[in-house]
Amino acid sequence: MAQNHYDAVVLGGGTAGELVASGLARAGRDVALVENRLVGGESPYFACVPSKSLLLSARRGETWEMAVARRDELTGRRVDDPAVARMAEAGVTVLRGRGRVLEPGRIEVDGPVNGGVHGYGDLIVCTGSEPVIPPVDGLADVPVWTSDEALSVPDLPRRLVILGGGPVGCEMAQVYAAFGSQVSVIEASGRLLTAEAPFAGEVLADALRRMGVDLRLGAALANVERKDTGLRLWLSDGGTLDADRILVAAGRRPRVEGLGLEELGIKVSPGQGLPVDGTCQAQSEAGGVWAAGDVTGVARTTHAARYQARVALSNLLGQHREADYRAIPRVVYTTPTVYSVGVTPTRAAELGIDLLTAGYDLAATARAAVEADERGRVELYADRSRGLLIGAAAAGLNAEEWMSEIALAIRAETPLSLLADVVHAFPTYGESVEAPLRELAGHV
Repeated sequence: MAQNHYDAVVLGGGTAGELVASGLARAGRDVALVENRLVGGESPYFACVPSKSLLLSARRGETWEMAVARRDELTGRRVDDPAVARMAEAGVTVLRGRGRVLEPGRIEVDGPVNGGVHGYGDLIVCTGSEPVIPPVDGLADVPVWTSDEALSVPDLPRRLVILGGGPVGCEMAQVYAAFGSQVSVIEASGRLLTAEAPFAGEVLADALRRMGVDLRLGAALANVERKDTGLRLWLSDGGTLDADRILVAAGRRPRVEGLGLEELGIKVSPGQGLPVDGTCQAQSEAGGVWAAGDVTGVARTTHAARYQARVALSNLLGQHREADYRAIPRVVYTTPTVYSVGVTPTRAAELGIDLLTAGYDLAATARAAVEADERGRVELYADRSRGLLIGAAAAGLNAEEWMSEIALAIRAETPLSLLADVVHAFPTYGESVEAPLRELAGHV
């Protein structure tokens, strides 16, 4: 017999879960939010907020102690009482513990408070993702950080090796190098930011090398051993590295195990996300199952999770809405920033798109001279057959701010002729898109 019955149960109290739960409650639904860790999720405590705080402190030249104090203040010292209070104010019941579906309409929560079996109408899965630890010989026997530890502990390792040259690895490399750690990055693919346009990783690699970061590109970690003086790492190319700490930033996987989704007729392949349609509804035998955020394998950023959550919420409230992922920004908040949106050249080739590319070096802008920083470039990508902008990438100071218009142009399918006629303020980095837009407009 269920202890309580809710109109909706939200599994996971992160960015997406909070938004869906509070939205449903404010619309008059009886809602429970199940969370076994911190209400608010990764972003405010172990990801976006602390990482951006440390990056800002590094740019300001603060001491490590000042940076940690500021980080911990912004994260509320990883206490979620304010977030729980927000949920209560919205009318959401917070159930502490892990939730597992027993059968359609019934879920068990293992927490000591409000635990037990509960009934529900709709189920919204927002359980996020978790770090992937690569199966490297010896790695399980030595001190290892994930981004959770790297963004919450007060330690400043003398020698830090980072596994992975993606967004998290690059941001952490810049943070720790700025505060004096001897940092090495191992990336087997041969370049940083492999999911983005090649020039973006090249610009960032140059910036990191100038800070003293040792980039081991094209080599994989083969073995790890503990030594009297720390850790010894052997690489696949025969090279070695010594470290005091290893930070694993080799990607994340959707958190779907142990949720009892199989009881709903939902099968999820290992390491894959929970499949959803355009309305963010999952295909299940019983129906009434939705998902948003990292767990879907589609929304891999906080802003994408919010977007999916809004789409799911609209549909749960009977307002049909479908997600459009064509213009979701992807940002690496290093200095310089790397900003990408839409289709990359590699993806365009896979899709068979006749791609037009036009670029511009930021060094040619007056703003670069004013800032005394000429690093960076912008590239725009258009579909020749449709005459529309479908992707872009930029590496440059504050690119996350001045590239937003390109995301809007892609989403709105703004004609290139109109984009080429837009006037930008002088002197700004935003002027850098004018020449490539005119070039693309001329070709189509």
